[in-house]
Parts: sequence; structure tokens; C-alpha cells
Amino acid sequence: MGMPKDVGVVDTMVGFPHPDMKEVYRFITRQTKDTESKEEFDFPVEYMFKDGTGKAVEGSEDPVGVTLREMDLWGIEKGLIGVGDPAGIGDQALKLHPDRFIPSSSADPNDGMKGIRRLVREYETYGVRAVGVFPAGTFPQVPINDKKMYPIYAKCVELGIPVFCCAGIPGPRLKAACQHVELIDEVMFDFPDLTFVTRHGCEPWTELAVKLMLKWPGLHYSTSAFAPKYYPEDIVNYANTRGAEKIIFAGYFPMGLSIERVMTELRHVGFKDEVWPKFLRTNALRVLGLE
Repeated sequence: MGMPKDVGVVDTMVGFPHPDMKEVYRFITRQTKDTESKEEFDFPVEYMFKDGTGKAVEGSEDPVGVTLREMDLWGIEKGLIGVGDPAGIGDQALKLHPDRFIPSSSADPNDGMKGIRRLVREYETYGVRAVGVFPAGTFPQVPINDKKMYPIYAKCVELGIPVFCCAGIPGPRLKAACQHVELIDEVMFDFPDLTFVTRHGCEPWTELAVKLMLKWPGLHYSTSAFAPKYYPEDIVNYANTRGAEKIIFAGYFPMGLSIERVMTELRHVGFKDEVWPKFLRTNALRVLGLE
């Protein structure tokens, strides 16, 4: 059968074009040291993504409309988006289209209790269903298992929402040790009730990620920032054997990948027929508490 066409896809990482991409990623480039990252790149991982998606839609007068049109064209029913950003684009999208967008917060462990209070406000204001964390992008960096992270994990457990956390070598030219997949093991030991979803590949430790998903019921993997033809073999094999409930679809629009490319390449991924609906929809809805 292959990839179904009418499943109502849930994309757990989608965004909106922004008039100034350099400003959006200032929090990353302020801590890089190489000349390309600091002075030449609009997007900190331009060297990896050749689509130029962000630049192609940069400056759009209707960023919400741009994303919605792409979602409609390629069969994406719902998208997990960030809210509470200074530009207010996510807030606008959620207000205009609450049936299409799922609100997510972001957390910086360096903010301490100020950040936790902000998370609670956004949970109460928007009904956020997830929290995003980028260990390598914090400044100073905070490892996945650092105790500064623990208030975020504890609050996620208390609110009944998952944390989506980048793991593996970061694309931006930042130090990687803070995102070693091994660090997740301690977090899951200390927070057995936490739902933890990795972002951005877990490479080069995908075999370890699979071992940890077998071990910890709350640990999941999302495919964000990867073109489907580059999905790690370890992950595809795991989904087709014991991990059908653990692998969650995520794209990377408009940051580095077009929805067209992702959805076109997806057809050639070797998931078993019974895996596709879980991967594209039901796993995300379950993890986000939207079943």
C-alpha cells in the first residue's frame, strides 16, 4: 500500500516565514565564532540545507497564509507551532485557525523560575500542548541532563505535556556535548512519567537512541530537520519492528525544508503499511494529549 494519502497528517515542527531571518536566529549566531555563521549566513545551517526555503518566503506579508497554503496543498491537517514570540505570528495563527495549529511553548533553563512562570502563563493562556528545548542553543549551554533542566521536566510532568528536545550533533556550529543522546538516560531515570521526544535526528547516536526507546516507555523520536531520504536506517528499522508507537513525523518548514520536498520524499521511505498512520498522525495526537 505504501504511504496513505488521506490520513490527516500532524506535523510536529512547522513555522512561518519571517521578514528578518538573521534576527530570528540571533540567539544562535551570537555564540558562534566562525565568520560564515556570524556574518554571512541568514540561517545558521545554510551549509546543510540547499533548498533556501527560508529565504524563498522571507518578507511575506501574510506568513500565516503562506504556511496554511503549503499545509493544504500537501495534506497536513495540523501543525505544532511556537507561541509567545515577539513577532506574534504564532499567536495570530492560533487565534485565526485554532483547528489547524497546536500551540507549543519554548523554555530556556537559564531563565530559572522566571521561565517556569512564563511556561505556566502560556499553558493557561494558549493551552500549550508541548515545550521545546534546544540545549546547544542556550547561552550558556545547558546539557540535557543538567539540573537546571529539571524544573522544566518537572513542570511538564505536572502539566501533563511532553518536552521536545534537540539531541545529537547540532546543525549550527555550536558545541555538541550537551546534546549527547546518552544524557537522556539519566533524565528518564529521574522522571519516569515524563514524555520526552527527541528532535533533529540524534545522529550519530541513533542506535543508542533506539536502545533507550526500548528501555524507557516515555521516550520518543521525531524526524524534524531531516529530509526523508536521509532518515537514519536505525530509526526506520525500529519503527517497522518494535517502535511503531515511538516514531513521530516532523518537517522543517520554512526553516530549511519545503513541505513539498518532505512529502514527496516520504513516499519512498520503507515503512510498513501499519506504521504509516501511527507515524503521520496518531502517535503525535497521543503524545500531545489530543486523542
